[in-house]
Amino acid sequence: MREPSPRRIAACGCGQLEVAVSGEPRRVYACSCAECQRATGSAFAYRAVFPEEAVAVLKGEGRTWRRGSDAGRWVEQTFCPDCGALLLMRGEGLAGAVAVSVGSFVDPDFPAPEAIHRPARRHRWLALGVPEAG
Repeated sequence: MREPSPRRIAACGCGQLEVAVSGEPRRVYACSCAECQRATGSAFAYRAVFPEEAVAVLKGEGRTWRRGSDAGRWVEQTFCPDCGALLLMRGEGLAGAVAVSVGSFVDPDFPAPEAIHRPARRHRWLALGVPEAG
């Protein structure tokens, strides 16, 4: 008998926006590009990529903001209009997938990042112990 796919709930800080994801992420990464630092207000973004069909909005309606990336592609970030927490990201380079901010799961057992993107932009103290993805 197959084990059921895990279902996780991600929520914003005020609880007005919730999404559910089914199954394991395709990959988990950290990104320290300037755009991710600004979007998160931290030294890096920590995200998990899921197939688009595995992500469903349970509650609320997010606001979306589209920006460019240093690779010249568009990125859409969905955040809570009440508390401003960044929950989801879609991108031109993520066809058929959605990246979910891992901190929104509040799960200390969530898998660690497999790689760090844009390591040249990382804060010098940041040492995640993962390969650099470029």
